[in-house]
Amino acid sequence: MSIPENAPSAGLGLKPEHYRSALDEQAAGLWLEVHPENYMAEGGPRLAWLEAIRAGKPLSFHGVGLSLGGLAPPDPAHLARWKVLIERYDPVRVSEHLAWSVQHGTYFNDLLPTPMTVPALDRFCEHVDAMQVALGRRVLIENPSRYLPLREEIPEAEFLAETVRRTGCGLLLDVNNLYLSAHNLGFSSSDWLDAIPAEAVGEIHLAGHEADIELGGELLIDTHGAPVCDPVWALFETVIERFGPRPVLIERDTNIPGFDVLLGERNRAQRVLERAMAGEAANV
Repeated sequence: MSIPENAPSAGLGLKPEHYRSALDEQAAGLWLEVHPENYMAEGGPRLAWLEAIRAGKPLSFHGVGLSLGGLAPPDPAHLARWKVLIERYDPVRVSEHLAWSVQHGTYFNDLLPTPMTVPALDRFCEHVDAMQVALGRRVLIENPSRYLPLREEIPEAEFLAETVRRTGCGLLLDVNNLYLSAHNLGFSSSDWLDAIPAEAVGEIHLAGHEADIELGGELLIDTHGAPVCDPVWALFETVIERFGPRPVLIERDTNIPGFDVLLGERNRAQRVLERAMAGEAANV
């Protein structure tokens, strides 16, 4: 199936070991996502590769370091570095997380859980606004992976929906995060999907997770180190049936296989999108 111009398509997270393969790959609709923090430099081979790849394929920027869910506002210097990269590479989408990673100048190498409280919601909306103003872009916010129940005055989906309402941001729906959070905390993924504004979902992520063997396999951990599992594929298809086709990304950050393996997962997601688009066309 040929892909109409501007139709939602499937992409891959870009890793340095795959630069040449990504540059040469001609799969229709393929786009690539990078963490901008890995490219905040004056020059060098990474920026040169990214420049060459961007000449032929769309890029998306997915941030991991702004700590929007923390107590302090996002660092203006960090936002300025984002802005330089956006002006240079013109990404089709920019996104960040409902999480925090900085406290009193100390950076933690993780995306830590934001409490779902009224004061936290107020701060988070202020920080999302600050990011959008500084970048001059609408930002997509990703739902977190969760492991333990924390203080919660506002259910997560409602927290995200209210953020959309107040700031005009969009949502990055990570299906793997939703699946494992629903499993770990015992809530309904279907009810969660009912509570978010479907029109705000601007991108979907798919990734792999693993069970914590030390806890008997009951706790699922968002490792991004395994293939997307069948239950997550099934939930992805449910999301597409409910919300319609959206840009979707295959993420892999550890145990990274060959580019062809990831491209196979990407092509599976692409086929789901194409079936959905064909169904929409048949119903017109």
